[in-house]
Amino acid sequence: MALPATDQLPHDGGLLDAYSSTVADAVDRVGPAVCRIGPHAEGKAGGQGSGFVISPDGLVVTNFHVVGEARTLRVAMPDGTSVEGRVLGSDADTDIALVRADGHFPDIAPLGDSKRLRRGQIAIAIGNPLGFEWTVTAGVVSALGRSMRAVSGRLIDDVIQTDAALNPGNSGGPLVSSAGEVIGVNTATIRGAQGIAFAVASNTANFVIAEIIRFGRVRRAFIGVSADTVALPRRTALAAQVTSRTAVRLRSVETGGPAAKAGLKEGDIIVAIDGHAVGGVDDLVRTLDAEKIGKETTFAVVGRTGVVQVVVTPAARS
Repeated sequence: MALPATDQLPHDGGLLDAYSSTVADAVDRVGPAVCRIGPHAEGKAGGQGSGFVISPDGLVVTNFHVVGEARTLRVAMPDGTSVEGRVLGSDADTDIALVRADGHFPDIAPLGDSKRLRRGQIAIAIGNPLGFEWTVTAGVVSALGRSMRAVSGRLIDDVIQTDAALNPGNSGGPLVSSAGEVIGVNTATIRGAQGIAFAVASNTANFVIAEIIRFGRVRRAFIGVSADTVALPRRTALAAQVTSRTAVRLRSVETGGPAAKAGLKEGDIIVAIDGHAVGGVDDLVRTLDAEKIGKETTFAVVGRTGVVQVVVTPAARS
């Protein structure tokens, strides 16, 4: 068989140039909003890490484990300015914290919709690893729907796994899509493992941010489950009368918890709560807000016998 002429072969250089341009453009959009967060000279300090500005009036997202017990911090920007920041609130259960930095910030990092992520898409990390300021690394979204244990001991669901290189100091910085949107908040690596790092999904971060702004803390109802986001077969969706292509599968059910008392079991798939579709773990977390505490709540559940309605009474999360 004759080989194609050289001028008919695809040019890898052109593909690499396109990839490089995509990454560089995303960094140009988000990079100016990425900050270095460090302990204040006064007060109890947290750790060293990264963060990113999400509003011109200085709202900064970072990790809970970066701010620690600090109430004030130093926030340094790529242009060399350094200002004081005050911790507005934090949530150990999701490793997210919100800081208010003094000043006006023209460059912001927009939060994207993490529910639209696909494995294999470009993921770009920007931060300050090991003291090397405003470092960029790139890779892909390796997996979705992972769980990891927060410093509070509770599981963080709907975590993004990436192979973009992360090191101490990246914590709190953004994981960015090729469109220049923040899809996750970099939070952890596995010590001794290469190419395995994790970020809290942007939809989870968005929920926490909204709760802190409104209430100063995250209020949650508790049903006692851990869960994954899974694909929902079309036939099942039609039977449940929902349009979502995804749902929530219960990975474990805590003995004696509200879900267990209501009869929910490991492997059950939740497609709706009080008539509203539940397309993922972030929907489940957002739906189980403080207003659900102590109230009978109807879960549409796909079990072995089809779609059934299960009434669960969430408790207050301690």
